[in-house]
Amino acid sequence: MSMHVIPTPLRGLPWRVLIPLTALVLFGATVLWSAAGGHWSPYAWKHIFNFGLFLSLAIAISRLPERAFRQSAYPIYGGLVFLLMLVEAVGKVGGGSQRWLNIGFMNLQPSELMKPGIVLVMAVFYASLPPTLIRSWRALVPPLILLGVPAALVMLQPDLGTALAICFGAVVVVFLSGVPMWWFISGGAAAAVVAPLAFFFALHDYQRKRVLVFLDPEADMLGSGYHITQSKIAIGSGGFFGKGLGNGTQSHLKYLPEAHTDFAFATMAEEWGMIGGLFILFVFFVVLFRWGMGVARRAPDRFSQLLAAGMTATIFFYVAINMMMVMGLAPVVGIPLPFISHGGSSMMTNMICIGTIMAVDRWGKRAGSRLG
Repeated sequence: MSMHVIPTPLRGLPWRVLIPLTALVLFGATVLWSAAGGHWSPYAWKHIFNFGLFLSLAIAISRLPERAFRQSAYPIYGGLVFLLMLVEAVGKVGGGSQRWLNIGFMNLQPSELMKPGIVLVMAVFYASLPPTLIRSWRALVPPLILLGVPAALVMLQPDLGTALAICFGAVVVVFLSGVPMWWFISGGAAAAVVAPLAFFFALHDYQRKRVLVFLDPEADMLGSGYHITQSKIAIGSGGFFGKGLGNGTQSHLKYLPEAHTDFAFATMAEEWGMIGGLFILFVFFVVLFRWGMGVARRAPDRFSQLLAAGMTATIFFYVAINMMMVMGLAPVVGIPLPFISHGGSSMMTNMICIGTIMAVDRWGKRAGSRLG
């Protein structure tokens, strides 16, 4: 296809990433089609619609100048904190947690939007911090406050998985900003001391149970260990080639809970086997993450580097924790698999990350052409 056929705003897009990503979303739609018993409604068609809608949003984000990101960082952060407080006041309760705001065409989960939001505000903060202050308290205390407020509000919902995801993206930006390494070593030591206390005094009963089930799933296979036990059965029974589309007994006979959301990977693995899993890993790690970190390395300035790396790390956290969770390598924390699991807020968050990385990619190419 001649480049002249493609509209000008679309010519500079990274099609080598967007085409595999679209294939991944369509693959996810087949998984959701099967999870719904061979019906496009209610999951599969909405999955494709959400991708199309938020791909348009990502393309729009990719056209924004760097100035727009810098100027909007703190207002966006403040707006998201306000929405998180609004969730506490009037939010919709689902699955025992109060996480959503009904905005008509979808239930918005503000905590999801805080994942890219915290990365943006952290990148702006460290990009504007003079290098001489990077080892002073001014490089640590303000970011801790910026992170602590939304993390605490999300923990109140309660939503440990999303709170950890918000913290992960922020910590990656802090680490890459060049602050002293001993801060992280001290933080790790403090976390090792605080973790046992938090387990007994800060976590809810169901969260403590999830940790205990992770350590010994067989202790209560029909109770709290049911989710992970059925997930591992589904993944193992798929073998190398899988049972075939629509033939997954664990999901179709309702043994596998949340087959269309948190455990969509297990639904896929039962029907598509290891082949399907390798395809998902290829798109995530060889295409998406390699591209995202490459964009960060080629970024023209400190802000762009931190922004692209932080957004890439946010998607990485989603993927890594979900896959570890469904395979019994991490506690069940309710994090969906990007572009596979059903969920509008999750799709929006990930496409905002993709759009932001595309924007940084465009800034880098423009800076390179000027230097050339």
